[in-house]
Amino acid sequence: MTAMDRIGAAPISWGVCEVPGWGYQLPPDLVLTQMRELGITATEFGPDTFLPADPAAKVTTLAAHGLHAVGGFVPVLLHESSHDPLPGLERELDAFVAAGAGTLVLAASTGVDGYDDRPDLDEAGWRRLLHNLDRLAAAATARGVVPTLHPHVGTMIEKPAEVDRVLGGSGIALTLDTGHLMIGGNDVVSLAASAPDRIAHTHLKDVRADLAQRVQRGEITYTEAVAAGLYVPLGTGDVDLLGILGILENAGYAGWYVMEQDTILSGPEQAVDALADVAASLAFLTGALIPA
Repeated sequence: MTAMDRIGAAPISWGVCEVPGWGYQLPPDLVLTQMRELGITATEFGPDTFLPADPAAKVTTLAAHGLHAVGGFVPVLLHESSHDPLPGLERELDAFVAAGAGTLVLAASTGVDGYDDRPDLDEAGWRRLLHNLDRLAAAATARGVVPTLHPHVGTMIEKPAEVDRVLGGSGIALTLDTGHLMIGGNDVVSLAASAPDRIAHTHLKDVRADLAQRVQRGEITYTEAVAAGLYVPLGTGDVDLLGILGILENAGYAGWYVMEQDTILSGPEQAVDALADVAASLAFLTGALIPA
């Protein structure tokens, strides 16, 4: 498998997001067509409304654009005693298997829409969350799907102590999201270097540190920061992407590199800007992974 074969896209780079009121949502045909025009051959699913719900129709839609499925982001409520997340995940896994998607990207949902606020977990909640993570990971593995946990701003796993608690209290692998981890206050380079064997999937983002720090200080919400340009094309922000890529490659990482530049669009005319940003990210990434 070549480096290009391990590079995937995500609809969020075109502003397509599951959060209500996020922004203008571009039509799937346009987004998928632009992905393929860039030479990309694989994508994550995006939110539930982006691709057809039927797995066979998902595959048909992607194949019509010369794309196949990497997998997808699945927020799951893990910490509430009244909710068993396993039956819902089994239904998701049915679709993953049928669509040939090999990577499950779990997030520890807060139970409310959006990523601007979250509750605190008590010890009982933590025990349930970690126990459920291992249950869901085992269910995915049994179906031939690689399970990962995505530390994500505005979910129950965001900050360094929370990531450490997952690494120490659960066996699940991580999605290394270079943007969300940085915004959550994590040292992404140190995390990649200290736990390369726990990283099974990678979301590559670049971030403006000034806006990330304002989110950390509570001066603006995460959504406001995204609208203000929190995420930028790979290689143009403040994340040490070359250092992270070097660590992963030297450690034998063989998973996906999914480019993500979370963006909020105001209208269809911004599809041109989104395409240009993804093209710039792709040029940076291929240059970093493929020797000259």
